[in-house]
Amino acid sequence: MAGGAFIPSKVISKEALSRIPSGFEPISGWQWPWLKGRSSLSIKLYHVEACHLRKAAIVPYCSCSSTKQGGTMLAPAFTYANALSIRLLRKAHPLCRHRRPQPHRIPRASIASYPSKQEASSAKETERRKRVLSGVQPTGALHLGNYLGAMRQWTANQDLYDNFFFVVDLHAVTTPHDRKTLSDTTLSSAAMYIAAGIDPKKSRIFVQSHVRAHAELTWLLNCSTPMGWVERMIQYKEKARRQGENVSVGLFDYPVLMAADVLLYQADLVPVGEDQRQHIELARNIARRYNDIYCKKKRPRTFREPKALMRTTGARVMSLEDGTSKMSKSDENDASRINLTDPPNVIRKKIKRCKTDSQEGLQFDDPQRPECNNLLAIYQIMANKTKEEVQRECGDMRWGQFKPLLADAVAEHISPIQDKYNELLQDKSYLASRDMGFLLPSDLGY
Repeated sequence: MAGGAFIPSKVISKEALSRIPSGFEPISGWQWPWLKGRSSLSIKLYHVEACHLRKAAIVPYCSCSSTKQGGTMLAPAFTYANALSIRLLRKAHPLCRHRRPQPHRIPRASIASYPSKQEASSAKETERRKRVLSGVQPTGALHLGNYLGAMRQWTANQDLYDNFFFVVDLHAVTTPHDRKTLSDTTLSSAAMYIAAGIDPKKSRIFVQSHVRAHAELTWLLNCSTPMGWVERMIQYKEKARRQGENVSVGLFDYPVLMAADVLLYQADLVPVGEDQRQHIELARNIARRYNDIYCKKKRPRTFREPKALMRTTGARVMSLEDGTSKMSKSDENDASRINLTDPPNVIRKKIKRCKTDSQEGLQFDDPQRPECNNLLAIYQIMANKTKEEVQRECGDMRWGQFKPLLADAVAEHISPIQDKYNELLQDKSYLASRDMGFLLPSDLGY
């Protein structure tokens, strides 16, 4: 039963209703407008994918009464992400078409209650906005590169877009990991999202593995994606070189899973750094190919082709130990990155010891001085200044003068984030509270 649930094909008596197993808890008082005036119900068997949450493996159900027959029928209390996933998967693949309900047999009102005027107005406003989707792997403590390259951009655009931000734990298992650590960092990553400024009232926050459709859609896309497209991915080659013989098939298929993440929610824009641009191009190609194969005569097409939302400043923060390599959680050297949880004294120590050159003066955009350009770019964002202002202020400084200035700017900027983060983790149950707003897809109802 945990793999799915069914709407019966006839009206159920109260006696039958009382024998429903635990987990199917009817909610009394629901009246469905489409039932009024009907003398009979003819509803085809309709399979509903269950939402696999950690504490609830079945979609919640509600009861409704037929006005003439006096019987009781079960109808799923659909959530937004589940309904979207089901519709998309069934629309996308021809093997599922025979299970799609006929519009005249199951009216729209049978799936969800009518929204209020205020909710309908809010929904229309949301539909007019472009949809943004992004996430970060919970493979370790989030660092300054994650914040500047992703989360800072998320918070800045919350009022402009319809936002979906998630903890990307399925991607995290493509590389060697510890199960217990991954579970803990998934929770701490969610806390850091909110501490960094993501408002749960404006953005949807959820865990990737809690939505089974991510993995299901990945398989469908795998079956229509040429292997040569995936073999050309630069990031796979770099990670495979580091892992050696331990490289997994999952790591090879990482770009297709990323494409499924984006296409599943029909995202218009995906905030990424320069190193992820190739993956977004692959997602566009996969969407176009799938539409061409299965949806030649369909309008609109099944999948929307996403675009990369690039950030010119701070889009890619480099390692403190190597100005040519990206700051990464997977780097074994903790001194190569500034974690968002590092206390001020650790931040000052890391910046003091970071790699620099011996040239006089500081300047931007010198290809021969990658470390200099990286540190200046970090300071520009932390101090909220323009490139010209930073150049005038720091152009004649030596590293001994600039490094303390940079360390103070970084520590001051992330101090409020750390305070909020520690506050959230003091009561972990608060993260799972609906009142707090840590929204999983099962909580999203329009």
